[in-house]
Amino acid sequence: MDLSTTYMGLKLNNPIVPSASPLSESVDSVKRMEDAGAAAVVCYSLFEEQITHESGELDHYLSYGTEMYAEATSYFPEPEEFKLTPYEYLDHIANLKKAVKIPVIGSLNGVSAGGWVKYAKNIEDAGADGLELNVYYIPTNPNLAGSEIENMYIDTLKTVKENVKIPVAVKLSPYFSSMSNMAKRLDKAGADALVMFNRFYQPDFDLEKLEVVPNLMLSTNWEMRLPLRWISILYGNINASLALTSGVHSSEDIIKVMMAGGDVAQICSELLMKGTSRIKDLLEGVENWMRENEYESIDMMKGSMSQKKVGEPAAFERANYMKTLQSYKTLL
Repeated sequence: MDLSTTYMGLKLNNPIVPSASPLSESVDSVKRMEDAGAAAVVCYSLFEEQITHESGELDHYLSYGTEMYAEATSYFPEPEEFKLTPYEYLDHIANLKKAVKIPVIGSLNGVSAGGWVKYAKNIEDAGADGLELNVYYIPTNPNLAGSEIENMYIDTLKTVKENVKIPVAVKLSPYFSSMSNMAKRLDKAGADALVMFNRFYQPDFDLEKLEVVPNLMLSTNWEMRLPLRWISILYGNINASLALTSGVHSSEDIIKVMMAGGDVAQICSELLMKGTSRIKDLLEGVENWMRENEYESIDMMKGSMSQKKVGEPAAFERANYMKTLQSYKTLL
């Protein structure tokens, strides 16, 4: 079976790419993922807060909402809470490149160009094969228009692309008024890949202490429905590569990503729960399914279930909405 694929211009042996996570915090862990069959790895993120702490500056976007809630700044991590300083992160990228043969993709997590440009270039110089911009921003300011948010994404991408030669992916949230248009604009601005979608971690309420508390939950495979749908819609309409992240847990999930039109399936929660050796099982499952269903390569199946290829493209749109609701049969 030919499991090879191309992602953001990089030739990969298969579509399994561990996403940015604690799994890449040690060289040994990344080596184990490579040995298990990972085609590439996205290194855990360097956060904008780390960069601004290092430079002694606080970016304008990080202050949104703090004029209403003065205590909000107290939630920014202190420098000692980060595992590595920005320059230690660069050393880690360089060490990974010496230790493994698979592509290593750096990750920057923040909301604006700011210090990103400098560190994007530094990550490139450290040897990274690509860069993922993880734009994690919750627009809480009611006076901030949606167009401003969209322009922030576009401007950040353009600024970074002007300063590096390695391919750049943008990790998106799904909350745009016109996802198709936003994807097209990012594609036109030079994005080599779009990663769908960022998971915004939702806080919970502690009713005993009457406090808002962090609540980190690993993904389940139902969460891949939303990115699967949008990859199916975007396939063939933009030039950028497409990656699905969040909710990939089985070999069947990976096959669905390919059939939707994705180029890679980014995996995290499954590996955190079951270990990096799980990659080998997933690859074997993909190969077995392809053999049983007479697919010789990933390319043969890619996009076969996209909106352009299926017999009922309306299933991706509102036209199928009422039919779907009426199909439910109650037990009452």
